[in-house]
Amino acid sequence: MRLLSEKAMCNTHGQDSSYFTGWVEYEKNPYDEVKNPTGIIQMGLAENQLSFDLLESWLANNQDTASFKKDGQSIFRELALFQDYHGLPAFKKAMVEFMSEIRGNKVTFDQNKLVLTAGATAANETLIFCLAGKGDAILLPTPYYPGFDRDLQWRTRVEIVPIQCTSSNNFQITAPALEQAYQDAQNRNLKVKGVLLTNPSNPLGITISRSELNLVLSFIISKGIHLISDEIYSGTVFNSPGFVSIMEVLKEKKCENTEVSNRVHIVYGLSKDLGLPGFRVGAIYSNNEKLVSTATKMSSFGLVSSQTQYLLSALLSDKKFTKSYISENQKRLKNRQKQLVKGFEKAGISCLKSNAGLFCWVNMKHLLKSNTFEAEKELWERIVYDVKLNISPGSSCHCTEPGWFRVCFANMSETTLNLAMDRLKTFVDSTTNTN
Repeated sequence: MRLLSEKAMCNTHGQDSSYFTGWVEYEKNPYDEVKNPTGIIQMGLAENQLSFDLLESWLANNQDTASFKKDGQSIFRELALFQDYHGLPAFKKAMVEFMSEIRGNKVTFDQNKLVLTAGATAANETLIFCLAGKGDAILLPTPYYPGFDRDLQWRTRVEIVPIQCTSSNNFQITAPALEQAYQDAQNRNLKVKGVLLTNPSNPLGITISRSELNLVLSFIISKGIHLISDEIYSGTVFNSPGFVSIMEVLKEKKCENTEVSNRVHIVYGLSKDLGLPGFRVGAIYSNNEKLVSTATKMSSFGLVSSQTQYLLSALLSDKKFTKSYISENQKRLKNRQKQLVKGFEKAGISCLKSNAGLFCWVNMKHLLKSNTFEAEKELWERIVYDVKLNISPGSSCHCTEPGWFRVCFANMSETTLNLAMDRLKTFVDSTTNTN
């Protein structure tokens, strides 16, 4: 007799991906400058640790808030008790204003159209639950974040159908690729319910152009389907061209408050821009009243704690701090990305020109023994086990071309990054000499 459910026994979580395998190997042998200097350096984790000092300085200067006090009086009991799953009004107001600030105040957001979730992972899954079900499909441009295989499919039973993008045009989305993906879904007897974009792109580290956004918007209008724009990296844009939110495109096309705007939804969170993944703060923004109502009900399964909302509402409401933080954080990301690219150049490796995110999309095709994904896996294993760097192979991101890798740069010190680049250069030199 089977004691566990079909869901518990199935193998559709995606945990067997090399993306997750690299994490497992890192956890077995993590690098530490003092305790384990020969360990694996984690370059597969998109965390932003470059501006913790700014956040810590704010906390030090706002002791009352950090101690859950208001006007000198403790509000611990108030925060400790049950709160409505709609979220604290002060936090939702601060959140939508911060989202607008990141977008240069070119667009505004209504806090009544915001649904709070325990991270962007929960936001994406909740949206899929609201939009689709078994037998339905969501189209995603490749390469895409490996975690989407888990986040969008595992519990919802929705299928991901790739929009195949290639290096021939720097992985930009094209009309033929959109139509082909739509046809591929129909050939599999799947009903296409929407397109999901990550803008800026994970793993490419680039912003999606205005022309691509217009193309995708026209596509979803013609097909009568939804568009999800995951904009969790919107505050990490450090070079031109600047970030263009799908909300800007709707505004330019005068599609605000229309039937079309009811089919466009945004995912956001504070994990990347503020570097707070442990706080589990995500959000869905939508003009669709029914979707907002349903998603709010679903959010009761993954709430953001009242303590977290209270603390962050104060931080995000400090406009002087947020303005300074956004600017300084982007400068630090820009400098760190330059450091990574320079290290790769010394090793004879090129990167896709990037302007956002916490990672680079790196071309190591010339190091493959053959132009196959088997050769890519072999190279990846050598880098993880011999060079002791955990990076993410392109195959885990569903890239159509062997030899691309995602490499993160913001979750370690400058010294550790230099060590990682030294290790890689030594490896490439020895490989070249052997060949």
